Amino acid sequence: MDEDFFLLPPPPPVEPRDGTPEGTPEGVRREIERCQELCRALEQEHAELQTAKEAVEQQTRELRKEGELLRKNLGQQTSSSRNEEPSCQVGIFLAKEENNRLRQEKQLLKKQLEEVGKRVAWEDPVMMLPTLPEKKMVFKGLVTNKEDMNKLMLAPLIRYPLPGGSALITFEKAKVAQRIIAAKEHVVELSYGEELEEHDRCRVRVQAAPVELLLPSALEMRLKRSSRSILVSDLPSLGISDESLLDKLELFFSKTKNGGGEVESREFLDDPAQVVLTFAQDGVAEPLIARGRIQVLLGKGKYELKISPCMNGDITNLQFQPCCCPRTVLLSGIPPVLGQESMRDTLEIHFQKASRGGGEVDALAYVPAGWWGVAVFTEDVALSQPAPLSPLAPGHGGN
Repeated sequence: MDEDFFLLPPPPPVEPRDGTPEGTPEGVRREIERCQELCRALEQEHAELQTAKEAVEQQTRELRKEGELLRKNLGQQTSSSRNEEPSCQVGIFLAKEENNRLRQEKQLLKKQLEEVGKRVAWEDPVMMLPTLPEKKMVFKGLVTNKEDMNKLMLAPLIRYPLPGGSALITFEKAKVAQRIIAAKEHVVELSYGEELEEHDRCRVRVQAAPVELLLPSALEMRLKRSSRSILVSDLPSLGISDESLLDKLELFFSKTKNGGGEVESREFLDDPAQVVLTFAQDGVAEPLIARGRIQVLLGKGKYELKISPCMNGDITNLQFQPCCCPRTVLLSGIPPVLGQESMRDTLEIHFQKASRGGGEVDALAYVPAGWWGVAVFTEDVALSQPAPLSPLAPGHGGN
């Protein structure tokens, strides 16, 4: 262990305060006491220095130990870094591969989203409204309530089979028809206008019953856009037959240079200015629809025709409810004793008489025995009820 030494200056000569000479015993005693005090001070200072030295040595040992620990940790980290470097390179490579995969998946999803958008636009009727054929319309002042805008309005056109030996009679007033139905059976005089004795008169009994029809109460339809058909509109009036016009359209749209393909079928709609063309293969109709309008050579001139998507509708749900015609009565059990016109006139005369419970007749249809008829019922706009119907003259079938 290293020790520190320092040189003390020689003490100054001490003069005895009481004038005692230095060599006297008293002077020697005092000198000894002073040296003892100085020795005690040196010993105390030495002890303090020794304590400080030990503290410094302890701190030095701790710092050396900490340094060794740091060097050891640094060596381990360096070794670990060297060992982990290949795995880090592999991780970076895998991350790049995952990034490339995600980028490709993003592009694929984006493409699928575009296809879904096209399919929605292809199938959604609202999305394709701008591509539908134009039709001139005139507003005649009839408006509807806002809550009725999304409702589907149906115009009844019902064919009612009428067996032989029966008749349908429609009165102007519903209360007359209800009186006739309530009576159930009626005796019809066949000799009107003739003066005959009572025993020579001819009468027939007929039964009266209400006319019950099934009317649609709920209707659901599914619209689907045809992938192979197009609707061609704005057709000009060329003064040629419909078949010739269809031939010219098929000839034009069957050529690939015109953007067409093989035409599988063609037909006119109810509107004579609209034609539906169906191609034999997919992928032909959509580009034509996307063009919207196309110049078509018809005869000696070119005409701009509009190309629109063609919609097909399927009924997915149809519900019916029974309905009684308020002004119409079914007469049955009519024997074939008179000709068709004579029997019709006889029935009308009978049921017009107020004395028989009848009233003003609006329409009457009679089918003789051995025949079948079909009465067509349409909406009765004269009444405010939602589904009142009135018959038209029936057609006749064979016996």
